[in-house]
Amino acid sequence: MTTRTINVNQLMASTGINFGTSGLRGLVESMSDEVCYVYVTAFLQEIIAKTGSIGDVILGHDLRPSSPRIAKACAAAIVDAGGHVIYAGALPTPTLAFYAFSKNAPAIVVTGSHIPFDRNGIKFYREDGEISKADEYAIQCADVEVPFELSIRDLPAVDKRVAEVYIRRYVDFFKEDCFKGLRIASYEHSSVARDLLFTILSLLGAEVVKLGRTESFVPIDTEAVRPEDIVNGKKWARQYVFDAIFSTDGDADRPLIGDETGEWLRGDIVGILCAKFLGIDTIVTPVSSNTLAEKIGWFGNVVRTKIGSPYVIAEMEKAKADFSTTVAGFEANGGFLLGSNIKRDGALLKALPTRDAILPMLALLSLARDRKLKLSQLVASLPKRYTASNRIQDFSKQQSAALINHLLQDSQFAARLLAPDAGAIVCIDNTDGYRVTFSNDDIVHLRPSGNAPELRCYAESVGQAAAQTLCDNCLAAIINKLHLK
Repeated sequence: MTTRTINVNQLMASTGINFGTSGLRGLVESMSDEVCYVYVTAFLQEIIAKTGSIGDVILGHDLRPSSPRIAKACAAAIVDAGGHVIYAGALPTPTLAFYAFSKNAPAIVVTGSHIPFDRNGIKFYREDGEISKADEYAIQCADVEVPFELSIRDLPAVDKRVAEVYIRRYVDFFKEDCFKGLRIASYEHSSVARDLLFTILSLLGAEVVKLGRTESFVPIDTEAVRPEDIVNGKKWARQYVFDAIFSTDGDADRPLIGDETGEWLRGDIVGILCAKFLGIDTIVTPVSSNTLAEKIGWFGNVVRTKIGSPYVIAEMEKAKADFSTTVAGFEANGGFLLGSNIKRDGALLKALPTRDAILPMLALLSLARDRKLKLSQLVASLPKRYTASNRIQDFSKQQSAALINHLLQDSQFAARLLAPDAGAIVCIDNTDGYRVTFSNDDIVHLRPSGNAPELRCYAESVGQAAAQTLCDNCLAAIINKLHLK
């Protein structure tokens, strides 16, 4: 077999396929079979083979139209590297990761998460968890031998054990019929978790109402809920009457949770409540998350990081060195990472240190049930601190960098542009982008997306409407200032 050598760094430059906040991302048209083959081979060569032989590799994907084709190229790379493919089919990313951890095997997931369907990506897992930023750098620097003619084969039969292990994880911990009497709506759209979520909720005793299923891919972003989904949530609550409404992003590692009125909950509030139910001592969360994490006084330690699960996981690993504490992480998108095993009522919930959407759903239902509250009442019982987020699309990283640099150099200009009614800037945090606190305690945080050409804005204030207005006005001011459409 004749081969040629391809340098991954050079491939990144020529295709625009790069590592974002979590995994590779790029345009589908750039993700050829050869490109995907190269990245997977580099992962196996530089990360897996360096610690032993390549055995079983768990492979799965989301429901994007391009994902099965990309998965075939990934499977070819696994086989050519001497590995054996365990094909899980279309399943949530945390489902694949949990099975891989239980088998001490690496995993590869083809998914673009929440970004539009003309893009896709690949996530890589070592036997012990997500790859680190150091691993990403090793992959990026690799030289890979690639056949001139790839042998792309059909994918193997789906191994149903992958889904079964994940389902038992939750049914065994929360107990069958624990949600008997509850009526839960499932906004299915194109979520890869739609059938699995129905199964789990049904086994736990809930009545499930299926809504909004489509075979066309819907890019649900749990940090920037679409206006039509805000409307749908309220409409469905009136039409169907339920105790909660659940959904996820495309690969189901980020939850979208609504209360009985159809009001969608912010992901960082979801994370705080989930951690409370599990009795977590130390939480790790990015700087973009609600400062309620510190203000509420529920946790012994709150650690802040840059945005992206690799940063959260790195700090979780440091915290776990203290064996006296239980550790978890969450992001503003609602994805919850469990770093410690949890024992409750004689049941064991094993750690899953990657973003998960199902755990926070079940935890919030349980917490509301235990306190005899509706979901809206549970949220209303928290101190009044609210966040909102949105983004400007088609905004390059170069544009973001130029804007943030200007704001850093002129704080008076920044105050006038971002929040003219919030007072002077009293604190600047450049851990990840540009995050400022104003004298009235409002917060605005700007940063370029790690997954797409977007400028994201996170705002925090004393009321939900105030936070949303702060966010919307900030982005509108930037658009007007830069004369964007």
